[in-house]
Amino acid sequence: MVRMLAIADEVDPLLSDARLRSLIPDLVVSAGDLPWDHLEHVVSVTGAPALFVPGNHEPPSGAGEMTAPPGMRSLDGAVVEVAGLRLAGLGGCVRYNGGDHQYTQEEYEARAAALCSAVESAGEPLDVLVTHTPPLGLGDDTDPSHRGIAALHAVIERLCPTWHLHGHLHPHGMHKPDRALGATTIRNVIPWSLLEIEPRRKA
Repeated sequence: MVRMLAIADEVDPLLSDARLRSLIPDLVVSAGDLPWDHLEHVVSVTGAPALFVPGNHEPPSGAGEMTAPPGMRSLDGAVVEVAGLRLAGLGGCVRYNGGDHQYTQEEYEARAAALCSAVESAGEPLDVLVTHTPPLGLGDDTDPSHRGIAALHAVIERLCPTWHLHGHLHPHGMHKPDRALGATTIRNVIPWSLLEIEPRRKA
């Protein structure tokens, strides 16, 4: 069983250093839009390997720019194996004002297809899909900046991850229920969620 700390969008003042240490995560994953100095601090305190997908309020990621906060590895458009889990990720959200890390539904569809091909070519089951934005109609909203990604339906149906973790939709103190698509559980992890995940691939 792998203990994963997933965080996104909101810094929780109750997630103190002592609390972070008590969680004993094997892996930290950020679904975007947290201050990079905060993420660096979380990684330092937990001492766990850490992965990151960008939200829509991250620094630019052009040539010569950092693609992830210090101590974290970018999962955007990538497939990695960490702590016994196989994870894949896609950052960003639907384009609404031309900012960085924003894509049209068609652009996201192309990115999603490339990610599916990368996962399938590896020939191993996927445990966790991490995105900043939820699938269209599954935990998103109707305003232009918080609409979900249509292509994520096909990604989940093709790859069948155990979990799909996202942020972007702020709960503002209200609990957001898990949703399901097939055998995949979809969770809004804002501000943080501790999961225990059994790897699908047996050692």
